[in-house]
Amino acid sequence: MTRSRNRISTQEIALLALLTTLALMFSYIESLLPAPGPPGVKLGIANIVIVLILFRMSATEAAAVNLLRVLLAGLLFTGLSGALYSAAGAFLSLAGMILLKKTRKFSMVGVSMAGGVLHNLGQLIVAALLVGQRSVFAYFPILIFSGIASGILAGIIATLVDMKIPARYFKRHRHQQI
Repeated sequence: MTRSRNRISTQEIALLALLTTLALMFSYIESLLPAPGPPGVKLGIANIVIVLILFRMSATEAAAVNLLRVLLAGLLFTGLSGALYSAAGAFLSLAGMILLKKTRKFSMVGVSMAGGVLHNLGQLIVAALLVGQRSVFAYFPILIFSGIASGILAGIIATLVDMKIPARYFKRHRHQQI
């Protein structure tokens, strides 16, 4: 994908639209599934797409897809409060994943695992602010473990998918600076 300064190609727009749709579909599928554990615990399968974009494209594009996914899922599936929780989790998670990826010391699995934990932390912060109770953080140990598990699962799937996608679909080098 060729890209001049501040311009995005039609191919990149189409690819990002496709990836946004895929992330939104994963959000929808996840909304239909029963919680795999305590209330609030999710698999985080939309994160597979975000991790792939982060490693194959850029942080800016990962953030754009994440933002669109959260907004559209909020409008279509979860409503305003769901979108608020999701946005807090998604963007704290993405910020942490970007920082870890920049170190070049973490694999997709490690980056995704940290993202899972940070996503849960972001949602707890919103819950504490909305209900005015810090006691919601007593739930964090459970969410740490679920974030680690779901992050590892998403990271493994992202890694397997990454190995199968030909480089020509993401013309920029996969280890490009973000």
